[in-house]
Amino acid sequence: MLNLSRQCYFRWIRAVVLTAVAVATLISGVSAAKNALEPSSLAATPDQVKATELINHFIERYHYRKRTLNDALSKEILDRYLTSLDPNRSYFLASDIKEFSKFEVELDDALRDADLAPAFQIFRRLQTRMEERVDFAKKLLAQGDFDFTQKEEFLPDRSEAAWARDQSELDEIWRKRVKNDALTLKLAGKTQQQIIDNLIGRYQRLATRMQRFDSDDVYQAFINAYTGAIEPHTSYFSRRASDNFKIRMSLSLEGIGAALQSRNEHTLVLRVIPGGPAEQSGLLGPDDRITGVGQGDEEIVDVVGWRLAEVVDLIRGPKGTKVRLEILPKGAPPDGPTKVISLVRNEIKLEEQAAQKAVRETILDGHKVKIGVIKVPTFYTDFEAREKGKKEFRSTTRDVRRLISELKDDGIAGLVIDLRANGGGSLAEATELTGLFIRSGPIVQVRDYSGRLSINDDPDPEIAYDGPLAVLVDRHSASASEIFAGAIQDYRRGLILGEPTFGKGTVQRLIDLSRFAPKAESALGQLKFTVAQFFRVNGDSTQHRGVVPDFIFPTVMDGDESGERAFENALPWAAVKPVPYHAGHLNSKVLDMLRDRHVERIRKDPGFGYLLAEAEAEKQSRERKSVSLLEKERRDMRSQIEQAALDRLNAYHKAIGLAPVASLLDRDQSEDDLRTREEREKRAKEKQDILRDEATNIVADLFELTHNKRLMTENP
Repeated sequence: MLNLSRQCYFRWIRAVVLTAVAVATLISGVSAAKNALEPSSLAATPDQVKATELINHFIERYHYRKRTLNDALSKEILDRYLTSLDPNRSYFLASDIKEFSKFEVELDDALRDADLAPAFQIFRRLQTRMEERVDFAKKLLAQGDFDFTQKEEFLPDRSEAAWARDQSELDEIWRKRVKNDALTLKLAGKTQQQIIDNLIGRYQRLATRMQRFDSDDVYQAFINAYTGAIEPHTSYFSRRASDNFKIRMSLSLEGIGAALQSRNEHTLVLRVIPGGPAEQSGLLGPDDRITGVGQGDEEIVDVVGWRLAEVVDLIRGPKGTKVRLEILPKGAPPDGPTKVISLVRNEIKLEEQAAQKAVRETILDGHKVKIGVIKVPTFYTDFEAREKGKKEFRSTTRDVRRLISELKDDGIAGLVIDLRANGGGSLAEATELTGLFIRSGPIVQVRDYSGRLSINDDPDPEIAYDGPLAVLVDRHSASASEIFAGAIQDYRRGLILGEPTFGKGTVQRLIDLSRFAPKAESALGQLKFTVAQFFRVNGDSTQHRGVVPDFIFPTVMDGDESGERAFENALPWAAVKPVPYHAGHLNSKVLDMLRDRHVERIRKDPGFGYLLAEAEAEKQSRERKSVSLLEKERRDMRSQIEQAALDRLNAYHKAIGLAPVASLLDRDQSEDDLRTREEREKRAKEKQDILRDEATNIVADLFELTHNKRLMTENP
């Protein structure tokens, strides 16, 4: 989360404070009678009614995106709510959807009146349908007779399929689902009885968890359908979710260091946190799916279909304790082989997420040339120490300045700033870090919810480094990372390398709703909403498009499938007037030579060949819409996929002088089976180094072609 300029921030706070009394008056007259519900133990609370009034007020008055709560938005909210409750279209019938269609033009009025009855009515229907499905699945399993010699297909992802017309059509969908689940476990080596016991337990837990949903769960799902219809980065946190959010935002937490999200019925690894056990082990990565969790040496619990919060609770634990995860690796088909990894929970501290340096050597004209690399995992600062006026406090800029000095003492010929997977952080740090590489000038423009523009300038005329420079980014580089990369590109101070960045060019604020409802019986939760947008000094936004590199490396994913571009209702790209700034220039002839060398190098590089082959295999896996329920065909397909992956890996190993492996399991061992920490880290960084090494090669070429003279010269 980024900070507005101090001027914008205090304008915003003043506006909030001035309206606090009015808001309190507004909600004080709200009566629970307004929320007349059908008789049920699951219903909205008076505090949720108050929270809805507050959310309406803040979104209407202070949200950057001005959307009217009308029939068009009402339809979007309903669609999002139904999708959140039944993303795979496996429970509701077409008749249910038809019945709910009346809310397409009613939810706006209901929300305006803080009437939450429709949300709870829909949810109670889901509970009923889920009970019916679980009963049906258990009856099928009780029969215990699946014919895996019959040729038929199962569609795992029904998110875009039509709703089942009637009960019999839904029965057929579930018959294939249960059969697929049974076949998947059979291919994993489970016995018939183990399969039955496992699946009965899985479906029973599904029903039990659904019945344990409380009003907070329903309210959060519904309100997030509302806020998500405004734009993707606006969301509500219930009391319980707020506590988890505070844990995630803490500079010190105990766990494995991974951000997770739900996708269909799987728990997906969104990213690994720098300095955490997952990142240090190299055994868990983005897009891996967690299918089971075990405490220490206890039996692994199947978590397919579990709520995200419950999976997180299982994984989180005290420092020094062991957790075992059953993983379906990135790119593997739903029935692919899983692996079990073991991680020791640890405390993740700011120091372990701090900037770190490395020196890479390359050969130019028979001589070794040193290129410095500084990895910046996040834009951090010790706000408390800074506010107290302490002279010595930790921050990204201070740490990078020190690392640059040490690298210059090492005699580096060029520098790479590695911002891959850097999701952002402090705006002030992004601004100050840019200032280490330019003399002076504006860094970023910020437009707030009222339309007013402010400019954040380089606060320090000193330059820490003026040599050949490149910034390495990927599709996970977001927010503050994009401000830094965009400014370096606009000033023509260095080359931007890698993938187009995430495209998050907005600022969010977090409000504790309880502050504005002193008479509430309990905590009302928190609202995170978008209040401003960033623009580069050239006038372009970083929103949606991100920063497009000067040299685009082969990517593992279509750019439209990741980042802000993947959100249907993301704020669009926009532009404002550029501000005056003194940009350098890049010698076009040198750039052409750099590009020619780069293209020729990656054409021959076995590492890039391996990455491209892996990307193509992953693409084919994503495009495979259905799976066979014929056991022989399924085994053959699985064997072919595993053999192709093994062949790709061994071809790469051979090209770089590593010994071949007999199976993928030889490479993907659990942490306890790996011999040394160095070996683990080498395996974790093996693929990553392919991209980093090419970045250092480009900077080395830049040094050679300019004979250590500055390629970027500032205009007088």
